[in-house]
Amino acid sequence: MKLSPVYDKELLHRYDRPLPRYTSYPTAVQFEEGFSVADWRRGLDQSIQEAKPFSLYFHIPFCRSPCFYCACNRIITRDASRSQPYLEAIYKEIELVAAQIPDNRRNVSQVHFGGGTPTFLSSNQLEELWGRINRHFNMDPDGEYSIEIDPRASSVELIEKLTQLGFNRMSFGIQDLDPEVQKAVNRIQSAEETFTQIASAKKNGVKSVNVDLIYGLPKQTTETFGNTIERVIEARPERVAVYGYAHMPQIFKAQTQIDKYDIPSLSKKLGLLEIAIDQFLAAGYEYIGLDHFALPDDELAVARRQNTLHRNFQGYSTQKECDMLGFGVTAIGKIGNIFYQNLKSEKDYLDCLKDERLPINKGYRMTRDDRIRGQVIMSLMCHGYLDFDYFESISQSRLTDYFSNVLDDIDSLERDGLIEVDSRRIAVTSVGQLLLRNICNVFDGYRKPSESKQRIHALSI
Repeated sequence: MKLSPVYDKELLHRYDRPLPRYTSYPTAVQFEEGFSVADWRRGLDQSIQEAKPFSLYFHIPFCRSPCFYCACNRIITRDASRSQPYLEAIYKEIELVAAQIPDNRRNVSQVHFGGGTPTFLSSNQLEELWGRINRHFNMDPDGEYSIEIDPRASSVELIEKLTQLGFNRMSFGIQDLDPEVQKAVNRIQSAEETFTQIASAKKNGVKSVNVDLIYGLPKQTTETFGNTIERVIEARPERVAVYGYAHMPQIFKAQTQIDKYDIPSLSKKLGLLEIAIDQFLAAGYEYIGLDHFALPDDELAVARRQNTLHRNFQGYSTQKECDMLGFGVTAIGKIGNIFYQNLKSEKDYLDCLKDERLPINKGYRMTRDDRIRGQVIMSLMCHGYLDFDYFESISQSRLTDYFSNVLDDIDSLERDGLIEVDSRRIAVTSVGQLLLRNICNVFDGYRKPSESKQRIHALSI
């Protein structure tokens, strides 16, 4: 079923508060230090027994200059030689992880290079890394192999090389094409270089091109952002993500460079979101969920209509639930019933791999309650409903009994028109589509009554 989110300004104002994005449950905030390699190994043993395919995430943290809005884990440097010792550590991490997995269980259906800036690496380095992955894992010929592209650190020649290696998904960072906005966030990027590379990706057989935009950036207006959207629509990427800017300078120091008086008010920010929804839907894109759009024949839109959509740390996915192995500093993984995260410090990460030790820093073992709540949240996030029979099959309990402590919150969501409840299921309404995070938060066992005052998470709008 096609989704058509309804923009309700009053509700969006009222519900706008800090909430997780629920790319996992529990979220990374619950990860605990002291998580051991032995804990990781137990999760891997479970994964091997279940014979799930793997999704591999590689974090390339380097950037040549800081984008002031960015909340990613990154290392700012113009020293290209700094990447080689880091790659050598990743090669060692690949070897150590693969050695723990039988050859016939090293099947991979998804790979993602994220950052930072993966294209900080040279063409030869990217080829070598890709070769190491193929040497140690069995790559599904129909798998999804994606990489994030910063057009300022890429070229048509590099795009061609990446497609030759086997990358069939690419995500291009644009954010905004207006010169004043770009200057305010320290990301000067020409439309010509960006769209030339997107065209090259399509020409060379990339199955799905994604473009990232951000609304709520300093100096943005509905007119200038609308112009950016028009240019993106002309390029016809298969997918578009339109993220809301989260201003948290107390956590992300680069954001202190942004003049807070240049940031659009909440009312103006909502206006930017409204035009994005209107323009992409009018151009034939389908709404996937949260901040994602896709063309009707893209696999993501097809999966949404067929209720086969999934969600992981990279966002929405068409792949069946995989166990994820993370490589590189701060990389997160999920294997079996455990989550884990690598060391944050580049030095600690390099030192650990020099000693041939896995660089695991934090983790979390899911409880039965976590698994039940996680499936509830993923059903709402990916399918837009929660079937009561399905819930009873995974919990051996009635939903009204299991969630008896939040029935008033569920009633409140229903009164506000965010959900509809009947004898069979809870369904997210068109009004509730833009407030999915708020709906899911009701079923989050770790939420706190004071969470609206804590800026651990970005605001929901």
